Amino acid sequence: MKVNSILIEPTPGEERLVSRPGGARVLLLAGTILWLLVISIGLWMLWGYENTPGKAAEPPREWPADSKILPARDHATLVMLAHPHCPCTRATIGELASIMAHSQGRLTAYVLFVKPAGFSNKWEATDLWQSAASIPGVTAVIDDEGAEANRFHAATSGQTVLYDAGGRLLFSGGITASRGHYGDNAGQSAIVSLVNSGAADLTETSVFGCPLFDPNSECPMPKDEKQKH
Repeated sequence: MKVNSILIEPTPGEERLVSRPGGARVLLLAGTILWLLVISIGLWMLWGYENTPGKAAEPPREWPADSKILPARDHATLVMLAHPHCPCTRATIGELASIMAHSQGRLTAYVLFVKPAGFSNKWEATDLWQSAASIPGVTAVIDDEGAEANRFHAATSGQTVLYDAGGRLLFSGGITASRGHYGDNAGQSAIVSLVNSGAADLTETSVFGCPLFDPNSECPMPKDEKQKH
């Protein structure tokens, strides 16, 4: 028996209906690729930001004679220069607490918070100040107009220097592995080793933080201070 086949041509409207599922899949795929690309670029930029060190100091080899900070005479003295509004320095203060806990009372430390000229009283009294001041063995100090930071040739928040009892430089650098990163790192280990044994595998590390003296840095600033300054 012969069966006649009948070819039914779809109407133009039906053609559009048939083609829509495929087009939707293409659009979904393109959107997914674009989304992944944006996420990848964002993560790459964030990684680059977190792992780009600031300008390292070249501190004097001997304790600066004109410094207003009095170093200890029977053990090592640590000095950290900090911007009171630097979010990266929060982790640095946390690592300082760990250093002090492992130094067995053999270390005196100062955190000098830079205060530019023209800023109101208590501008430097942030949570970073409170965190630093609460660490046993650490003294928080206002560094008016960055005078002490300049004496130690510091340019980046979190810059840390260590001097022995004779005023000789032992270490210079940062004590975090990247911006805002908590955890074991080369700077922290070096300082603890120098304080407790007098030796370390390295004496310099990169420092991660915001610029101490750049008014356009990433460090947040109260709106009224921005308008005043």
